[in-house]
Amino acid sequence: MRKTQWKKWGSLALSLLLLASLAAGCGGDAKPSGELSLYTWDGMFPQEILDGFEEETGIRVRYSNFDYDEDMLAKLEETEGKDYDLVIADDYIIELVIAEGLAQKLDTSKMENYKNLNPVFMSQFYDPNNEYTVPHGAGIPLLVYDPALTDVEITGYEDLWNPALADNIALTANYRVINGIALKVMGESYNTEDLDVLQAAGEKLLELAPNVRVINDSNTQDFIISGEAAVGFLYTSQVYLAMTARPDLKLVLPKEGLGFGIMASFLPSQAPNPDAAYAFLDYINRPENAAKCFEFLGYYCTNKAAESHISEDMKELLVLPEDAAAGEIVQNISQEAEDLHSEIWNQFRDACG
Repeated sequence: MRKTQWKKWGSLALSLLLLASLAAGCGGDAKPSGELSLYTWDGMFPQEILDGFEEETGIRVRYSNFDYDEDMLAKLEETEGKDYDLVIADDYIIELVIAEGLAQKLDTSKMENYKNLNPVFMSQFYDPNNEYTVPHGAGIPLLVYDPALTDVEITGYEDLWNPALADNIALTANYRVINGIALKVMGESYNTEDLDVLQAAGEKLLELAPNVRVINDSNTQDFIISGEAAVGFLYTSQVYLAMTARPDLKLVLPKEGLGFGIMASFLPSQAPNPDAAYAFLDYINRPENAAKCFEFLGYYCTNKAAESHISEDMKELLVLPEDAAAGEIVQNISQEAEDLHSEIWNQFRDACG
């Protein structure tokens, strides 16, 4: 009886070993398994990119989203950097993530396409030595105007103060960016912490109030598309929508210089599957894939090799010209300067009615 049982178990064990050997023999064609836990805003990638990555690698994408950068930071703090493999967020919050030890240093040898990144958008304040992040799009608010609705030729921020534009300007509602317009007209930095300079900028900004028709953070492009306002100072994605809907509009790279912010990817300090994160980063930074991502996202392309793959009719909106005036990234500043910015902004909004 015992011999019979031994023979049965022995046969079963032999069968399992043969199956394992067959599986091992097919290893050259097998796809890696696993899961990528991706944490970012909703709607950051075209579905074809997510599907293509899963099909090529066998790694399933588990997509979680947040509404605000601060929510993302709170979640990372709560989980001690354990629950997510890859996060895409804004520059200013990433500075805090790194300072709190919630991001891990990159192993760039695991990303063949790391070399494709545009150095213009690297070595920034939040990651000066490019140790933790991979840029994933630049937001550059720009001026857009309808030449049929105004005789004012707009070349920079200073032109917004022209009395001929009374009640004819639509602005986004980002106080650092809007206050920054006045600072740049004065020849100052977006990031000055000189309170006297900030106060002077506030007084300058109040002079703009009669020209402002609307301040709105969402869908501001609609006021330009519809002709309710002749001039708009819009976020990158809004510029993209406005110019796509109305090719007759004029796009302006302000002569005073650009202000911009960067979205970037990073691996949390205790990412459960870092190899999946590296595989995804490498996949989305192939030039042809990166071009699809930026055409979908509507942000300035941070992948130099992808620029030639962006369609000709979209290049003006997604590729930063070589001769564009020098840009300055908006950074975290002292609490005292931040408080004064808020005070200036409130006074300006009240003045605009």
